[in-house]
Amino acid sequence: MKKIFGLLLLTATAFQCSDLCTLTNTYYYSVPEYMSFADLRSSVKPEAPRELSHAGKIYFKDDFLYITEVGEGIHVIDNRNPSKPVHKSFIRIPGNNDLAIFGNVLYADSYVDLVAIDVSTPGQEREVTRYNNMFNSYSDMHLTADPDKGVIVKFNVAEQKTIRNECSGIGAAVDGWGYYGGGILMNESAYASSIKYNAIADAGASSGTTSGVGGSMARFTITSDRLYVLNGYKLNTIDITDPSTINLKSSTQVAGDIETIFPYKENLFLGSRTGMYILGLDNPDEPNQISMFSHLKSCDPVVVEGDYAYVTLRSANTCNGTINELQVIDVSKVTNPRLVRTYQMTNPHGLGIDNGTLFICDGDDGLKVYDATDVNRISDNMTAHYDDIHAFDVIPFNNIAMLIGEDGLYQYDYSDIHHIKLLSKFYFEPRE
Repeated sequence: MKKIFGLLLLTATAFQCSDLCTLTNTYYYSVPEYMSFADLRSSVKPEAPRELSHAGKIYFKDDFLYITEVGEGIHVIDNRNPSKPVHKSFIRIPGNNDLAIFGNVLYADSYVDLVAIDVSTPGQEREVTRYNNMFNSYSDMHLTADPDKGVIVKFNVAEQKTIRNECSGIGAAVDGWGYYGGGILMNESAYASSIKYNAIADAGASSGTTSGVGGSMARFTITSDRLYVLNGYKLNTIDITDPSTINLKSSTQVAGDIETIFPYKENLFLGSRTGMYILGLDNPDEPNQISMFSHLKSCDPVVVEGDYAYVTLRSANTCNGTINELQVIDVSKVTNPRLVRTYQMTNPHGLGIDNGTLFICDGDDGLKVYDATDVNRISDNMTAHYDDIHAFDVIPFNNIAMLIGEDGLYQYDYSDIHHIKLLSKFYFEPRE
């Protein structure tokens, strides 16, 4: 049977039933565009600095900032003077979303592959090695891919119409997903959520001294000499002791809705759409689940400091959630996490905490900064509110908060949390 690859979007339906059922559909049929594996695996290279337009994840290491350009690569910024950051280079990495750095080696996803890149000299970055086909679920659309053609880089959409006389012959997609002819039939809401695939085939401090600091939205993290990578229903554990080799040690089964990963002491804290998972690292090559704290369905990054985990829950089409709040969870007993307090938010995304100072990126309501030393009075102790930013994620480190907003990179001096100072703003060039 000939395979049909593509997506179908149901935009209008005329439905009537008597003895014979008639269904009229207007839909979009999306045809995938491929990049060959040969092109993919010869494409990593340094380029001249370019405008930031669609920023994703943020990572800090040795006075340098690394910001992903969703689906395209990583910007390298010299941040030795946070008041005057300097854009040094751009690393082209097709299909990139996430990163982490150990020593002078940057690890990044490139569609289905994991790539190791030497970043010791900005502007002269070079691929060291890669692990082919590390990621078997780089997109919800991977089911429609033809592996003989390579990887899907985008969908080209064409409007079509059809009339079918057998109602049972087409999947019901009025409220979400259905299937038709080997493709995927979606209503407008589902399609709006999935169309971000055209930007990519889809946007925690380490205990070691040779890795950097990632944001709360990270799906990669490093502790000691192990790289932990979220990969669909799996958590991949990778030995990165030898920078010339990517040594996959294990793939641990996890829930399919895991979104973020944050390391703290001897544990990994995973944020999912339905709860926070705590994994132990007694055997760093085989993380084991210790406990799980459930919450209502929503998007969910998590950070940890001391005895408390801080979790933001937000409503979003991709998470089917309806609540927007901060949850403070007592994790002093990792086997029995318990909810301490809940605080209402507007639409919280990433967050960060440093020595009791809590930063929350509250979407269109901007950046909010709190003195969280008393977890029962966080809402009473807001020390700053920047409501003119659409804030996405933040890394607070050594009294400098590095924040990714919709329109730029913001940096703040919070050495005095009651008199926080804006040091610089690095503007992005909006994407067409």
